[in-house]
Amino acid sequence: MSRPRPSLSIDLNADLGESYGAYSLGADEHMLGIVTSANIACGFHAGDPKVLFDTVAKAAQRGIRVGAHPGYRDLAGFGRRNIAYNPDDLYAEVIYQIGAITAAAAANGTEISYVKPHGAMYNTIATDKPLAEAVISAVRDINPALKLMCLAGAPIVDWAVDGGLAVIREAFADRAYTENGQLAARSLPGAVHLDPSIATAQAVAIATGDPIPTIDGSSITIEADSLCVHGDNPHAVALATRIRATLQEQGIDVTA
Repeated sequence: MSRPRPSLSIDLNADLGESYGAYSLGADEHMLGIVTSANIACGFHAGDPKVLFDTVAKAAQRGIRVGAHPGYRDLAGFGRRNIAYNPDDLYAEVIYQIGAITAAAAANGTEISYVKPHGAMYNTIATDKPLAEAVISAVRDINPALKLMCLAGAPIVDWAVDGGLAVIREAFADRAYTENGQLAARSLPGAVHLDPSIATAQAVAIATGDPIPTIDGSSITIEADSLCVHGDNPHAVALATRIRATLQEQGIDVTA
């Protein structure tokens, strides 16, 4: 007699609000109809005040969980270039960005519930303790009830918990992993999944606790609370749509 599979659920998030000025990036309107959490750019790596305000408003209207998405002050490099930050400077810049989206949320009758760092900041603080502690302190000092969304399985998870924050362990449906659980560098062939079948298979495996293949030919298992589909992926809408539908077909509840 087979045992019933335990009830499974997972959040589906995307990085949104990354257009600015005359430049349009991503398909936010479509993605807001698919995801359960929205990581909204705060103006340093992408976004601007109007885009920030409008994206928060649209997420609030749909009842989607809103998160701050602070990045390095690097608009030209989309926050994906490594910068040698002093921890005090990084602390101040994260405070500044969270403050901006907190105000936008308040003006729209909602609030942010978590913080997900972007790009190079996200990857660096996964293993760099001094910079991680700067970000953790910034989040805690603004509001200790805010959760930190961070790379599942990385040292940042324990550092955040030790620092007094609840965490949302995040995994990526549209990114390849290395054998040590880090995201494969975007410069490597196959580092970004554009094929919906590959991204969907990876999403289901993560949600069910099954191993996924790595870019170097091994496999790893990731325990995660949330799955990300990057909003700037040119196939983001197709990927997210298929992933959500397949998860639900598999009996997995997609919810924040």
